[in-house]
Amino acid sequence: MSVKVENLEKNMAKLTVEVDNAEFLKAIDVAYKKNRNKFNLPGFRKGKAPKEMIMKMYGPQVFFEDALNEILDKTYPEAAKESGLEIVSRPEIGVEQIGMDQNVIYTATVAVKPEVTLGEYKGVTVEKAETTVSAKEVNEKLAAELEKNARVVEVDREIKKDDIANIDFVGSVDGVEFEGGKGEDYPLTIGSGTFIPGFEDQLIGHKAGETVDVKVTFPENYGAKNLAGKEALFVTTIKTVKEKQVPAADDEFASEVSEFDTLDEYKKDLKKTLKEEKEKAATTTNERNVIAKVVENASVEIPAPMLEAQLDNMLYDYQTRLAQQGIPMDQYLKITGQTVEQIKDQMKESAEKNLKTSLVIEAIMEKENITVAEERVDEEFKKIAEQYKMEYDDLKKTVSEEQKESMKREIAFQETIDMLVAEANLVKAEKKSKKAAEDEEKTEE
Repeated sequence: MSVKVENLEKNMAKLTVEVDNAEFLKAIDVAYKKNRNKFNLPGFRKGKAPKEMIMKMYGPQVFFEDALNEILDKTYPEAAKESGLEIVSRPEIGVEQIGMDQNVIYTATVAVKPEVTLGEYKGVTVEKAETTVSAKEVNEKLAAELEKNARVVEVDREIKKDDIANIDFVGSVDGVEFEGGKGEDYPLTIGSGTFIPGFEDQLIGHKAGETVDVKVTFPENYGAKNLAGKEALFVTTIKTVKEKQVPAADDEFASEVSEFDTLDEYKKDLKKTLKEEKEKAATTTNERNVIAKVVENASVEIPAPMLEAQLDNMLYDYQTRLAQQGIPMDQYLKITGQTVEQIKDQMKESAEKNLKTSLVIEAIMEKENITVAEERVDEEFKKIAEQYKMEYDDLKKTVSEEQKESMKREIAFQETIDMLVAEANLVKAEKKSKKAAEDEEKTEE
């Protein structure tokens, strides 16, 4: 086998691979054994016809496709390695020469890892993520906790906003009931906007036991085209009315939901929790902002096949997540009215961003010569062993050299990011208006 490399424009390259005719003839034999049961020749039992007889009847090309695939499987990985290129896409194969008495010559057009031109990456200036917890945020957190502990009780009065009405309803257009227009024991929160605009408002002021004629008009852009823009009547029976009773924010509530005896102590603990959450989120935000700035300062041209391969990987991950939820991809496409290409178009910006980020960080990692010692990898595997309750030595036996190298690269990648954040100039956001600052900085009285 011989390999010639031709560098093309836009980070593309073409490998021309020549394979000896003897190897091709062996591949023909493999293709014959794989396919002989498909042929029925007079005078021979199925699967017993000699290779030469099949080729004479159908032409020698009858086995060429499978033989070529055999050749590609055996030779392309070796050719790619021999080329010395960092290939980042699947090959686009072209056949230059093939025949029973000829060497096989094929081309493989591939994308190669693009060169990155780094800009400023040490000491970049970005806005520091805010970690201050305001009185407003504490009160919002308290309100959420009160809401979480609310009781829903049945009441004997007229419906008002935020009540939960348990209803039966039958919808019709021009006196004819329509599909999906009927429901029983439906718990409708008044003011939630769950139903067609105007429906919920017409129940306000009515009581359990009443039947109300609710008249509404379907929006022009309604999903069911046969109902869009149509006037409809919903005969609605109110079965029960319930209200949500939110507990009072007092010492009694604090003692019931926490280890604290007073509301002040409980709010201080809520503030502490919010502070910890903000600081954890700030670490991620600062890292993301530093990386974004470093990537913005760099330039790199991503070849189209590399982007396409990334999109295929992202689509596969998306399809896998849907399958885990019990939704086949074809069903999802029907429900959403989308095509695979439309979904990939939506992913394109994210795919380009992910690729550029990886390439830039890798370029910095190589320029700064950031490497990982064996001891650091061992530490990581010990953590994994502990996490999965395995013996470290048993885990280590299952790890291949390829997996270990992959782990090293992941650790080095993260250490590069850590270095960029450590070197960055994180500055406070510009001061807000006096009133806004007071709202955020004042503590609860």
